[in-house]
Amino acid sequence: MLLVKEKKQKLINDFKIHSRDTGSAEVQIALITERVNNLSDHFKHHKKDFHSRRGLIMLVGRRRRLLDYVKKKDIAKYEEILEKLNLRK
Repeated sequence: MLLVKEKKQKLINDFKIHSRDTGSAEVQIALITERVNNLSDHFKHHKKDFHSRRGLIMLVGRRRRLLDYVKKKDIAKYEEILEKLNLRK
């Protein structure tokens, strides 16, 4: 369920703004999206895991707030993130 180190590093490299960037909004959105996808797969097998479902809802809310922030700062970057991560809006 946790992100594998190599997968996480690849996501950071794909979305970083500068060479030492690990925590910008874009990187955070990519990492949260990967966690949401993993949890969605988890719920296909464990339909009654309501405690993890609450965590999923919290992650989706955090991602939504970060996306709203990026949209307010730079609309082009927002649309690029939606395109790269296959998110709908």
